[in-house]
Amino acid sequence: MKTINVGLASYGMSGEIFHAPLLHAHEGFNIAKILERTKNKSRDRYAYANIVRNYKEITEDGNIDLIVVNTPDKEHYEMALAAIQAGKHVVVEKPFTLKVCEADDLIAASGKTGKLLSVFQNRRWDGDFLTVQKIINEGLLGRLVEYEAHFDRYRNYLQPESWKEQAASGTGTIYNLGSHLIDQALVLFGIPEAVTADIRVLRSGAKVDDAMTLLLKYPEIKVTLKASYLVREPGPRYSLHGTHGSFLKWGLDPQEENLKTGKSPVDPDWGKEDENNWGILNTEINGLHYSGMVETLPGNYMAYYDDIYDAIIHNRTPAVTAGQGRDVIRVIEAAKESSKVGKAAKL
Repeated sequence: MKTINVGLASYGMSGEIFHAPLLHAHEGFNIAKILERTKNKSRDRYAYANIVRNYKEITEDGNIDLIVVNTPDKEHYEMALAAIQAGKHVVVEKPFTLKVCEADDLIAASGKTGKLLSVFQNRRWDGDFLTVQKIINEGLLGRLVEYEAHFDRYRNYLQPESWKEQAASGTGTIYNLGSHLIDQALVLFGIPEAVTADIRVLRSGAKVDDAMTLLLKYPEIKVTLKASYLVREPGPRYSLHGTHGSFLKWGLDPQEENLKTGKSPVDPDWGKEDENNWGILNTEINGLHYSGMVETLPGNYMAYYDDIYDAIIHNRTPAVTAGQGRDVIRVIEAAKESSKVGKAAKL
């Protein structure tokens, strides 16, 4: 099996919790270098990887095949561009960029190299979303008329040391949590006709938005996406309603928490959800009424890097394309404009 050597551009939260464990567990990847500007935190778990202090030590290394740009959002554009110009395959942590024009630049630059460019939208492989996809694709609710998805947290305090709390970051909840919800909606329904948004700052002293409600306009489906940092008692994560029935799903996919506790994505029963969190389906199927729980499909974040490996080896388009990453930013820009002017923004 051909080995793909990887340079990890950061060992912050996403590097430590998501990228490094997934790449380490995958037999096709070798984490060759990790950028840590001042610390040596990665050495405890990945002693075989070379810690470097300067990004150029990754981009200028001829042995590096793939660079994962998982730095703060405002650095994605410049660091991804440098990686592309160095002739590397590139995976960019979500959100892809902060502006559509930056996404366009990266896509154009990548097209000249013929190398892979993808965005890490791991939550396409959340078990609950995979289950939602299956229910929709199999028509278990009849004609779907309403879809509502939430990504809520309860954090009524500020983290001033975090770049995510700084106004200069150019980010906020719509980029952080909203990019997941938007990507999932685009996977299911495509590009909406328009977006109506209410983006707010709710926590006292907060410098970036921490709550959002987006209404995506489609011809026959009402799509609502919501995220907030002030939800102590969460409602359903997904609410789907159709002409024959409804599906409600609470809880959050267990993979992130399992990765935080050091479990490996190749462990038995990886991605399986506790029965207490299974969704409730109440519908009519072929004239028969069904009301009961539906087992959540196992989540599988490794599937993202399985796909990246296969796409690189066989020179094909990845499941998550840079163009899809651009579409998410396009919706975010429209949502920000809508919230600013108080009316729908067309796409």
